Amino acid sequence: MEILKEIQNKIKPVDREINFEIGDTVKVHYRIVEGNKERIQVYEGIVIAIDNKGMSKTFTVRKLSFDVGVERIFPFYTTRIAKIDVIRKGKSRRSKLYYLRERTGKSAKLREKNVKGSKKHSVTVADVPGTAAEPAAAETTPQQES
Repeated sequence: MEILKEIQNKIKPVDREINFEIGDTVKVHYRIVEGNKERIQVYEGIVIAIDNKGMSKTFTVRKLSFDVGVERIFPFYTTRIAKIDVIRKGKSRRSKLYYLRERTGKSAKLREKNVKGSKKHSVTVADVPGTAAEPAAAETTPQQES
């Protein structure tokens, strides 16, 4: 078995690191050859399955096109994939999300995963300890005597 893994690592066409998981919404930039022309087609959808089978590793992306569910299986180690962009991280507790096939609308959505290190609020200079914020323009008006 170790010999098989060594041979597969030598002939692996692309060293691609996994930066997405099940439930993530991804954009797959896929090269398509039409005649003598080559173009890149973008396929955006939710990753519902990843099959880890060595060199034949694949992932399945599902999207809705005109209210019809369309799934496409992409080989992971192929030179035809230009790049994979992660649009949002989905929170999932299952390894295969085949139950999304029967769902439509809001029930077909997944909750978004909280990414560590992302801040939802901004910090002002006055909030940072040890720095003195300059006072804003004096808005005091002289009192009028009546």
